Amino acid sequence: MTDYTARRLMMVDTQIRPSDVTKFPVIDAMLSVPREVFVPTALREAAYVGENLPLAPGRVLLDPRTLGKICDVLDLHAEESVLDVGCGYGYSTAVLARMAGAVVAVEDLPGMAAEAEGLLAEQGADNATVIEGPLDAGAPRHGPYDVIVVQGGIEVLPARLWEQLRPGGRIAAVFMQGPLGIVRVGHRTPAGMNWRDIFNATAPVIPAFARAREFQL
Repeated sequence: MTDYTARRLMMVDTQIRPSDVTKFPVIDAMLSVPREVFVPTALREAAYVGENLPLAPGRVLLDPRTLGKICDVLDLHAEESVLDVGCGYGYSTAVLARMAGAVVAVEDLPGMAAEAEGLLAEQGADNATVIEGPLDAGAPRHGPYDVIVVQGGIEVLPARLWEQLRPGGRIAAVFMQGPLGIVRVGHRTPAGMNWRDIFNATAPVIPAFARAREFQL
């Protein structure tokens, strides 16, 4: 029988801590949430490898290092509300729910959204809810949010998403340019968004956040 608890500890010790993730709530969350539960059965043996895991076309479960560093830099607090965009089967939502006061997850694939909702309930994430709908629309009815996290690569970020942030709120996403990507964190200001580059990462571009391609002869 696979010892997933040991694998989870190894993930934290070899992928998370060496990546300058130091905040205890992040370490505790990633030690506590069973990553293998939130992936398809065929991928369970690969749940703790240090790479993105494919979930659907253009959709992945972000590698542990990337998610851990995003959580670390966002510095979530227990009273904050979070919008988790593209939650997949709910792993990122479960991690965020251990640090934040409430998490609203959005997933546009109906079967995946329903499974995420069930898995989160089984894991006791009572402060998390899953909404099925377009990822780039967010969930304005439940906002505004203190934090927004996009679980995958993006080329463009529509204003209607970041406008769901409270003033001073922050958003993190992997901005992709070709094969290269960088995680940026933006803070909402009266003038719009103030962005800062944080660290290099890569992820497939989520179809909802792809730049429209110009037709060329």
